[in-house]
Amino acid sequence: MSWAEELSKAMNLLAEHPATLFIGQSVVYPGHIMFQTLEGVPASKKVELPVMEDAQAGISLGLFLSGFIPVSIYPRLDFLIIAANQLVNHLDKWQGMTGKAPHVIIRSMVGSNNPLDPGPQHSQDHTEALRLLLPHTRVVKLTRPEEVVPAYAEALAVPGPWVLIEAPLKRRGYD
Repeated sequence: MSWAEELSKAMNLLAEHPATLFIGQSVVYPGHIMFQTLEGVPASKKVELPVMEDAQAGISLGLFLSGFIPVSIYPRLDFLIIAANQLVNHLDKWQGMTGKAPHVIIRSMVGSNNPLDPGPQHSQDHTEALRLLLPHTRVVKLTRPEEVVPAYAEALAVPGPWVLIEAPLKRRGYD
């Protein structure tokens, strides 16, 4: 199976859960390669947001508090770090502060520089830095298509904060 097929399968699996809600950029409208993996997700489960990474993480926590399992989509890992305040000081520490694990799933990817180099600000891999900053969050780097569905199934089944990062493989079979 290709990356796109596995990611589509995983997003459809998440969408079957009545509490999931998909938010972020290129969720409702095309503009990023991740969009095509959400085509099977019902429109009623998708909320398009402007580029406001820190606020998006805060909204994700608020959605959890309202009974949702947000699937928060950040098309580039480079810009997820803008949400570091919410991730480090709130999402990651929530269970320690309240006793309740925030069931939030964050999806991001390391930008590929193939076939077109988007520049260094769109292709950095901050996986290890996030692991150090978020000791109470499962940070998972997906490097093979066969890892995708099991990782998202576990993120759905095990409450808590999750960051799932797609590795930068050559075109990842999206085309």
